[in-house]
Amino acid sequence: MYIYNEVDQRLVDERVVQYRDQTQRFIAGDLSEDEFLALRLMNGLYIQRQAPMLRVAIPYGLMSAEQLRVLAEVSRDFDKGYGHFTTRTNIQFNWPKLEEVPDILERLAKVQLHAIQTSGNCIRNTTTDHFAGIHPSETEDPRPWCELIRQWSTLHPEFAYLPRKFKIAVTGSKEDRAASQVHDVGLHLVRNKAGELGFEVLVGGGLGRTPIIGKKIREFLPAPELLSYLEAILRIYNLKGRRDNKYKARIKILVEATGIEAFTEQVERHWETLKGGELRIPQQEIDRVTAFFADHPYNEDAAADLTLDEKLEADPDFRTWYARNTHPHKQPGYRAVTVSLKPHLGAPGDITALQMEVVADLSERFSFAQIRSTHEQNLVLADVAQADLYEVWQVLNEHNLARANIGLLTDMIVCPGFDFCSLANAHTLNIAEQINQTFEDLDYLHDLGEIRLNMSGCINACGHHHVGHIGILGVDKKGEDWYQITIGGSSREDASLGKVLGRAVAADDVASTLERLLETYVELRVEGERFIDTVRRLGVTPFKEAVYAVAS
Repeated sequence: MYIYNEVDQRLVDERVVQYRDQTQRFIAGDLSEDEFLALRLMNGLYIQRQAPMLRVAIPYGLMSAEQLRVLAEVSRDFDKGYGHFTTRTNIQFNWPKLEEVPDILERLAKVQLHAIQTSGNCIRNTTTDHFAGIHPSETEDPRPWCELIRQWSTLHPEFAYLPRKFKIAVTGSKEDRAASQVHDVGLHLVRNKAGELGFEVLVGGGLGRTPIIGKKIREFLPAPELLSYLEAILRIYNLKGRRDNKYKARIKILVEATGIEAFTEQVERHWETLKGGELRIPQQEIDRVTAFFADHPYNEDAAADLTLDEKLEADPDFRTWYARNTHPHKQPGYRAVTVSLKPHLGAPGDITALQMEVVADLSERFSFAQIRSTHEQNLVLADVAQADLYEVWQVLNEHNLARANIGLLTDMIVCPGFDFCSLANAHTLNIAEQINQTFEDLDYLHDLGEIRLNMSGCINACGHHHVGHIGILGVDKKGEDWYQITIGGSSREDASLGKVLGRAVAADDVASTLERLLETYVELRVEGERFIDTVRRLGVTPFKEAVYAVAS
């Protein structure tokens, strides 16, 4: 993984000193609320419903064991002993004291972590595939390119005050595990007919009040010109994006209003003034950054170890976990392990300080001291030898981190909702608990197969409900929580927006509504057909009729 140089370290250290002074001046009354607002947002601090919330950047979801241990320390020393991983692969602390945030940032800076640009109208944390660099089908490792984007975008003076926040996702596989098509810019690593590396570029994706799937703006961008092309896109957006209405300020609105052809023409015309210039990435710099992501020293004899087969045969619980929570690896004899942060009755994405330390220990012993956070609010140990999987499972199981539900209904993406967020209209965590209680039978979940359930507590869609196979949106009706359900969405390579099933249902009826929905799926599916495939084949109507006929 990338290691800071002297310039990187000085930047984050100086940022801490600046913010400490700003916080002290605010507490002393020398800065007003409005003056401090922009400053705290630039350092990742929100004021939520219960307390301040600090969002810490995990660049492209990759962290070291040492960093995860410090995050555990922060949660224990400055919070309530846990953190929350988000769909942006960042971690949030929900209970820090405002006056102690500079101390948190100082501790984070010592292990090359920070909260810069995790909020505000700037270029946010670039995300990628949590199997980057290890998946057998990968065209190229996207992480070096994420790092190059990080270095270019961090404190970029021209893009510090964009019309609205700006999010970039990069993938290196045909399988899209980074939801790239619902980002402001989605970048897909590809090779042209000559074998040259480059990017397919999508622009104008996003969710929220106006959900839109991104549109292709360029079939092939030569890889060294990545930053110059991003600069061209950002300049057009910065110049022409709306600033009079925050709900219409995202680049997706500009692209829709301009038209993709006209917008592409504007970007290409401006790019002509930039390409081949100082933003073109020299091969020497590409090689330098890529070297930080070289393959680990894998055990070449790992594939010959046959003890895994014995353990799978002897232990059915381990066999179930292996089938659901481990994944193919390009190196023979290795698997990637998903650490489930979706316990039976826990808040999705939450992890305790002790659990962080357990995962850090496991990564040091079995996965080259690295951990990845995922878009689905889980963690990954990416490089585990198959002979070590049984011991890893035993430790994870002991600490409630081995629920064999990855990709199933209870592997939910859920925003914190009304319990924490000042923007939320409805609670989400109680609904997640209700769903878990109703669908606790693991055999039934496995029979249902792959189902992505995403839930948001408001239209801002931090839980990505629009692109869930099943989406749940909390709404407020005269002070009561109600929930609108959509079906047929996807954030993967087959990206689509879900369609509304019907009228919203009361909080107490969410799980029973899902029961009727899934009973209908089981009745109508053909062999081997996923839930989303059945919805796409038959449309919403049979599901709507089944759900609301019973309800009425």
